[in-house]
Amino acid sequence: MKNFNIEGNIVDVINQRIFKGYVVVSDGKIVDVVETDVQSDNFILPGLIDAHVHVESSMLVPSEFARIAVTHGTVGTVSDPHEIANVLGADGVRFMIENGKKVPFKFYFGAPSCVPATPFETAGAEINANEIEALLKSDDIYYLAEMMNFPGVLSGDEEVMKKIAAAKKYNKPVDGHAPGVLGADAKKYASAGISTDHECFTQAEAIDKINSGMKVQIREGSAAKNFEELIPLIEKYSDEIMFCSDDKHPDNLAQGHINQLVTRALAKGYDFFKVLKVCTVNPVKHYNLDAGLLQKGDAADCIVVDNLEKFNVIKTFINGELVSENGVTKIESCKVTPINNFCAEKISASDIAVKAETKKINVFKAFDGQLITQSLIEDAKIVDGNIVSDVENDNLKIVVLNRYKKSKPAIGFIKNFELKRGALGSTVAHDSHNIIAVGADDESIVKAVNAVIEQQGGVSCVDGDEKNILPLPVAGIMSNADGYEVGKQYAVIDAKAKSLGSKLNAPFMTLSFMALLVIPEMKLSDKGLFNGNRFEFTSIYIK
Repeated sequence: MKNFNIEGNIVDVINQRIFKGYVVVSDGKIVDVVETDVQSDNFILPGLIDAHVHVESSMLVPSEFARIAVTHGTVGTVSDPHEIANVLGADGVRFMIENGKKVPFKFYFGAPSCVPATPFETAGAEINANEIEALLKSDDIYYLAEMMNFPGVLSGDEEVMKKIAAAKKYNKPVDGHAPGVLGADAKKYASAGISTDHECFTQAEAIDKINSGMKVQIREGSAAKNFEELIPLIEKYSDEIMFCSDDKHPDNLAQGHINQLVTRALAKGYDFFKVLKVCTVNPVKHYNLDAGLLQKGDAADCIVVDNLEKFNVIKTFINGELVSENGVTKIESCKVTPINNFCAEKISASDIAVKAETKKINVFKAFDGQLITQSLIEDAKIVDGNIVSDVENDNLKIVVLNRYKKSKPAIGFIKNFELKRGALGSTVAHDSHNIIAVGADDESIVKAVNAVIEQQGGVSCVDGDEKNILPLPVAGIMSNADGYEVGKQYAVIDAKAKSLGSKLNAPFMTLSFMALLVIPEMKLSDKGLFNGNRFEFTSIYIK
């Protein structure tokens, strides 16, 4: 690799200094940092790290994710391949690792700890404690990914504790996932070896987790948005905080990444070095990453920005290679052969008919920008002896269909999607990625479901005879097409979903979490309506 210098105002986050000078790069390493007067007024900083993300949720394979992320100054991601693992097991994890190696970007993958996430849904694979240990043994795996089974941790479940023990054996950190777990339970959870949590949605919960010994990852993704609530923590707890996106749809990724959180935090007046520390130093130190921090001897992973307010990224370097310049990626697309696990068969309207056994029903309410739901009791709309979507009162039918084997659809009712007509369907449905759909009438729901079945995976939007579909042939959750084109296609189908009446910021992302059983209060799996507070199935009917 060539030798060169980068001139400008050097931002030394470690020593909290900014000084004129140049960085000497040779063979991908920083061999010297020289303080001297130079002409350039640009600023040189360490590259940004997303401390927790599911790359699959971008609907892009890692190589395409990287092409876009670098334009925003991201040089690496702490990536949990949990989504593809639930479809394809350890083979899916290996696919992500190998695809990520095809591009100059630093993917730090974890071993998915909860596949399947719960026994109350059907996943496409299982990863047991022995397979977890085999993954953690690899130098390509940096940590044990989010331990969603917090009840198993608190109860000392044997299989759960074996997975945590394997991480400790190889001196690799364990990520957490414990929404609403507080006090003595939070301390017990942390003491088992859990080191982070990205599910806090109040400052009180975050402080409780920090006091229990965990680091808190402030999440701002396409669906869950906790930045505004949690960013004040940076004043007192900057050593215990990291930034993450968790889930980022392709159109949102094209607009920005961790750089957006930096600019928002700076605009609020928070200390510059504290802000930079949470998205550079903290994740690098916590996960023992080989990403550079602009110090002599580090990998040349750095960015150049024009100012420290708007934070416009002019150049991004990874291991000394210029991977982005003036918002244009220099990473080439690479050919990707899809892998999948898909066996679902088309359904008809009769398959999702709900007989009216009672006049009152359980309904769960989605919230914009949150993964939690609220359990409600509502009046059923009954037509010809069946309970149907009630558009006027926004109680819409929601369906989950097993994609791994022929099965009957599970059915529930949901509030806050506000569709006035048509339906949305998707095979992006955390955690097991079965088929999920919501709609204003049964015929539209069936069309939306069958549209994604025809493509062996994708997201669909149906409006009468009009049908929009974004195919996702890789595991039914990712595209193998150009990332920017996928982003454009997704923006079109997202706009179409909103034209049906939905006021949600990200209707498809919100829909994808309505089968996520580990987040309360109520969700729907392919096996039925599930009470996330009691961790048991419940009925649609209120008798």
